[in-house]
Amino acid sequence: MRLTCVLLGAALAVSGCVAEPGPMAPQAGANSGFAPSPGQQATPPAAEGAARVGLLVPLTGAYAGAGDALKKAAQLALSGPDAPALDVQDTTSTGAGAAAAARAALAAGDRLIIGPLTSTETAAVAPIARAAAVPVLAFTSDSSQAQPGIWVLGLTPTQQVDRLMRQAAEAGKSNIAALLPENELGQDMGAALAAAASRDGLPPPRVRTYGAGMQAITQAVQAISDYATRRGPIDQQIEQAKRTDDRAALKAAIAASHQPLPPLSYNALLLADTGTPLAELATLLPYYDVSGVQIMGPALWAAPANRNGAGALLAGAWYAGFDPAARGPFVTAYTARFGTAPPLIADFAFDAASIAHVTLDDTTESLTASLTRPGGFTGANGAMLLLPDGRTRRALGVFQIDQGNTTMIAPPPPSLTPSS
Repeated sequence: MRLTCVLLGAALAVSGCVAEPGPMAPQAGANSGFAPSPGQQATPPAAEGAARVGLLVPLTGAYAGAGDALKKAAQLALSGPDAPALDVQDTTSTGAGAAAAARAALAAGDRLIIGPLTSTETAAVAPIARAAAVPVLAFTSDSSQAQPGIWVLGLTPTQQVDRLMRQAAEAGKSNIAALLPENELGQDMGAALAAAASRDGLPPPRVRTYGAGMQAITQAVQAISDYATRRGPIDQQIEQAKRTDDRAALKAAIAASHQPLPPLSYNALLLADTGTPLAELATLLPYYDVSGVQIMGPALWAAPANRNGAGALLAGAWYAGFDPAARGPFVTAYTARFGTAPPLIADFAFDAASIAHVTLDDTTESLTASLTRPGGFTGANGAMLLLPDGRTRRALGVFQIDQGNTTMIAPPPPSLTPSS
């Protein structure tokens, strides 16, 4: 049965196109759950035998602030009178705490687990949940945690790179290079780039990585710019003319240095850094004549603070992310209920609880089949699809940075298919 579920229900007047909040209303006549109207009371006690959802969140420890927002978002999604009971378990912001919380949820009879928050917590919960055949909808963005029965709901580097690659292909940019930091984000984006190029039959991307410090970044930029072959001969000509005191040769060499260099071997360049390293790249790339290519980067660039100091480097740059305009109904409902706007991480708890509501309410197929229905789900951040291997496909838009502002140049697709 092919169903598409809308995360934000009619009570919030949402027709769909974002990934986060509320119970999902399936289209084709299945039982539906709806997000609460502003001011609606908390979930009433579940009837005896009602389905239970385990929520694993850090209510204490390092991530307690995020945990409170996650709990509130899940409560908002499950506020309807027919919603499953929400069983909140504290992970204490640790792997050991998450494992204990998962065991408590299973002992309580929870049929589906939403959360935990971090990659470490998810890794601790996964074997426990899989042994009990209880699905997990985790909030982490670490795609390495995805496996059958354990879904990663966070916005992953793979999702971002896939969307950017599709946009680059539409723009005729098929030769891609990458200049990436030697950290987890850089590694994930590099792996996603290589996989996308192979899938699409494109030339293998040219990837250069760098460690911490200006010297490491400079060496990487020199290599990715082909400076030695593009500019080196001219510099050598100038030095030779200086040594021989050949003024005519020097004049010719200087004139040559002002001519356009041979083009780069790629027409798009993927970056993954923010902050000071990005500002250093903004200085080094033009110095080493890396220009005329499409700059692409992470969704972190949506926050102006993450691109401070990058200046002209990011003029016209792209990143892939959610359409912020579509998030309004969830923000309105959350704010009305709790008196403050939700942080972005709350979106994933709202989505997960909404999926739990509609899938546990679906008696026409198994829970796993309902979770991986080909039509997927649609929530506050757009279409989303849970794949059998634990990956989540999300509908993302592409944004362009111009003079410090961002403009969506390609909207998210309204729906997804397993092969899209």
